[in-house]
Amino acid sequence: MSARLQMALFSGAIGLASLAGLAYIAIAPPPELRLTADGQPHFSPLVMHPETGEGIRLDVLIRHYKGG
Repeated sequence: MSARLQMALFSGAIGLASLAGLAYIAIAPPPELRLTADGQPHFSPLVMHPETGEGIRLDVLIRHYKGG
């Protein structure tokens, strides 16, 4: 086999493995990728501030009540 053909096959195999890994993570993400350490979903909508009624990020509200 020529070196050029070997490199093309090797590059193609790496490309397919990369695409398969990305597709697997996008289709069936592990539980660690769905939640933060506080149990908050990574992609969550804004929540209502209890005193002012304005929309704030959920992690800000969690930090406020955890004291961090």
